[in-house]
Amino acid sequence: MNYRKLGRTNIEVSEIALGCEGFSGKSVEQTKEMLKYSYKNGINFIDLYSSNPELRSNLGIAIKELDIRKNFIIEAHIGSTWKNGQYERSRNLEANKIAFEDLLVRLQTDYIDVGMIHYIDSQDDYERVFNGEIIEYVKELKAEGKIKAIGLSSHNPLIAKQAVKTGLIDVVLFSINPCYDIQPASEDCNDLWDEGKYKNVEFRIDKDREEFYELCEKENVGITVMKCYGGGDLLDKELSPFKVALTTNQCIHYCLTRPGVVSVMLGVKTNEEIDEAIQYETANMKENDYGEILSKLPKNNMKGKCVYCGHCAPCTVGIDIASVNKYTALVKAEKEVPETVREHYKVLKHHAGECIKCGRCEKNCPFSVNIIQKMEEAVEIFGY
Repeated sequence: MNYRKLGRTNIEVSEIALGCEGFSGKSVEQTKEMLKYSYKNGINFIDLYSSNPELRSNLGIAIKELDIRKNFIIEAHIGSTWKNGQYERSRNLEANKIAFEDLLVRLQTDYIDVGMIHYIDSQDDYERVFNGEIIEYVKELKAEGKIKAIGLSSHNPLIAKQAVKTGLIDVVLFSINPCYDIQPASEDCNDLWDEGKYKNVEFRIDKDREEFYELCEKENVGITVMKCYGGGDLLDKELSPFKVALTTNQCIHYCLTRPGVVSVMLGVKTNEEIDEAIQYETANMKENDYGEILSKLPKNNMKGKCVYCGHCAPCTVGIDIASVNKYTALVKAEKEVPETVREHYKVLKHHAGECIKCGRCEKNCPFSVNIIQKMEEAVEIFGY
């Protein structure tokens, strides 16, 4: 398992992580068994949006009995409450206080690693949260050490960008996959899985979503991913909006190659589904590569644009071309060299200045990117 630093926090998390959906309806023993299997295979991170008391309690018992709390990272939500036997999103301060204290009790812990402000997609809701008592409560929780970092979950890149620009947000849980990435920002998340929205559209990553990813990379805000498989639709040719099936590896790799992305939260329900997900870590580049599929989609409009798929690899001299292009694009978008981007470029094993202009990468690229020129641009920007 590979691990990445969760943005500007000092928390190391597994690239493959758990959504909480897979634990729904499971007994304590079933929860413990699946959590033990996940942890044994290197998964140390979970997103717990559910307010279901039974699910929370079962996870708490499992974490305690397995004695993994110290090294197991929990991303849990503030604003997800339980009322009349069902989940409810709430902005009521007292309801959220009760729900959070209940969360700590049921998880048998005195802190949450990432306290996520739950599900903001509309401007009105954003204003209510960030100009009201909820954000002040979350800041108090961080000051008291009850949460170590502040996060936010959203499906709307415009809202997510605003939140990141406040400087308060360390982590964003965001819905990412190739289909969602072509859709414009909306206050209604149902638009992302509305089949009608995909008729006669071009494959081109939405500008607001691209800017959100780049902003997170620049500000060192970690992105955790929900809906990587599009609810499973992307894995099925008949259900996929593209009418092309992607593999689990390709979906995961697409997410992990977006700027700012740290970890993919998967709602796995069985050990077999865990195995299918974690084999990504040992798969070869060909198995993970999504570039050729996306380049052949009808109305593809990405010619000449790097999507960081890595199809250009292997480089003759070992340059990580996708990463170089990613950092170059970030600088060009910002019209300056952010410190975080400069440092990320610096630690690459090989740099653009080592390019020998053999052209091997350009022959491999399914999007006809002028890679040699991009290496030259990187040298101009970074100096080597």
